[in-house]
Amino acid sequence: MRLVTVDWLIIAAYFALSLVIGLYYARRAGRSTEEYFLSDRSMPWWLAGTSMVATTFAADTPLAVTEMVARNGVAGNWLWWSMLASGMLTVFFFARLWRRAEVMTDVEFVELRYSGRPAAFLRGFRALYLGLPINLIIMGWVNLGMAKVLSGTLGLAKWQALGLCLGVTFLYSILSGFWGVVITDAVQFVIAMVGSIALAVFAVEAVGGIEGLKAKIATVTPVGSAEPFGPKAISLWSDGSMAWMLPPLTLAVYLAVNWWASWYPGAEPGGGGYIAQRIFSAKNEKHGLLATLWFNIAHYALRPWPWILVALSSLVLYRGATLNPETGQPDAAFGYVQAMNDLLPVGFRGLLLASFAAAYMSTISTQMNWGASYIINDFYRRFVKKDGTERHYVFASRVATFITVILSIIVTYYMNRITGGWELVLSLGAGTGLVYILRWYWWRINAWSEVAAMAAALVVSLALRYFVIFDSSTPLGFAQSILTTVGVTTLVWLAATLLTAPEPEEKLREFYRRVRPAGPGWRRIARLEGMPERNDEIIANLANWALGIALVYATLFGIGELVFGALGTATLLFLLAAACGAMMFWNLNRTGWAGLAETERARAEYAAHD
Repeated sequence: MRLVTVDWLIIAAYFALSLVIGLYYARRAGRSTEEYFLSDRSMPWWLAGTSMVATTFAADTPLAVTEMVARNGVAGNWLWWSMLASGMLTVFFFARLWRRAEVMTDVEFVELRYSGRPAAFLRGFRALYLGLPINLIIMGWVNLGMAKVLSGTLGLAKWQALGLCLGVTFLYSILSGFWGVVITDAVQFVIAMVGSIALAVFAVEAVGGIEGLKAKIATVTPVGSAEPFGPKAISLWSDGSMAWMLPPLTLAVYLAVNWWASWYPGAEPGGGGYIAQRIFSAKNEKHGLLATLWFNIAHYALRPWPWILVALSSLVLYRGATLNPETGQPDAAFGYVQAMNDLLPVGFRGLLLASFAAAYMSTISTQMNWGASYIINDFYRRFVKKDGTERHYVFASRVATFITVILSIIVTYYMNRITGGWELVLSLGAGTGLVYILRWYWWRINAWSEVAAMAAALVVSLALRYFVIFDSSTPLGFAQSILTTVGVTTLVWLAATLLTAPEPEEKLREFYRRVRPAGPGWRRIARLEGMPERNDEIIANLANWALGIALVYATLFGIGELVFGALGTATLLFLLAAACGAMMFWNLNRTGWAGLAETERARAEYAAHD
């Protein structure tokens, strides 16, 4: 890609803006670890939610979507679309509970819910497990995506490409803490969306418009197949009738199992990770709920189609034969990068590169801050140095961030496929999701339940990969691996739960008074506290959960139908989405945002009791 002065000026302006934001918030971030990691719990919903969206939009994302479409058509996106049900669980069942807990990280929650040495062990283990290997895998595929973009557009080597972006991101992240991360996220999200939409417009024009795209994509042969896509390339659903399509078992696992059974960053069953971090930072429970609702709408419904249109157009233009410039091997993901090289006019080239830098930096800055919060708050401060000053812990957080960055570069060196990283993290977390859901709604879950689930998922998933029981690089093999891991892991953690002692009654009562979970799973503790079960809250949440899922999928499919010219179908889907949204907000208003006022009274009672 040839850049002229105006392109370089756009890129330079973006990097300068990021550094200015970091410098502006530097003094504020140094006050305390709560300010550094949670912005002193004062974030409005729209900013917290936009930060969630920006974090899940990295440089690797459009490349991974291109790779999915190249192999399985538009329906290949069900690998991540299926996680919406989990995201909506967080919105209605967990966002308010997380904010009510008032912990600094979701790992700290462990010692709020459980007691004794098992809880302490679990907190320390999860802090290091999530803060280092899991975080580094995520940072590795994000780094890899950005390296592919810059090597494919500017001809830079992987390490040259990473050096600049990582350096600037590291500077504003350690300077400004969470406020700087979130503010830059909002700016970066706007830039990234404008860039992706612009490229989609140019790409579709290059293949003769939407009608030309629909006609030509049918003749393209998917990666790994001998037969052409045919008209089903743009189908939202897979029936397995073509060799390249997702097998029915795979789609069934995505829709019926994966969303509740697997831990995955950004869509954790029961919430957690950097989604929980932004809920903790929200002004109150209502802002936490609205933030996660906005995130799920934007993440699943508003963002995908520009990427999908570029992916389809690149397959038409290059017939899936793009090469990785470093290895010289075929790499379908580079179709997106090649489209950037060939189709963008002057000015838009700089904008697109700035948008990719924005997408990359919004994610990597969060991973830096999120990983450091685990390492410092849940391991170093809890087990190593308990009596340090706030100034000391902020400095330690910056050191931890630097170490994480260096280790992420090493991981990136050994990684070659973005979707392979996605699948690995899903496999490592398979079977743990139900524990993270039930620990909020069933008193009998204890620390050993989580320990057993994490250990079993890790051992089983790695054993399946090492002994190549299933070919996890294929959709069918991946589905078989997930089902096996979920089945074994669930049996293990259920056995561990029933064979070990429950948490002490006083610990359960303390947790109940603070968080006030609803439903029959806390009947025993509610009676001890003289409180009702509040089953009506569970029913209202279930109704809102179903309405939220329908709203987002109707919007997603409606945009797709509109793009491909089915105006009547699109109109019906948009009307359905509007009706679901109206019913959902009516229900929230009717119930006082599911007990917001009651929660404030409960908090006052808890404080008085404590």
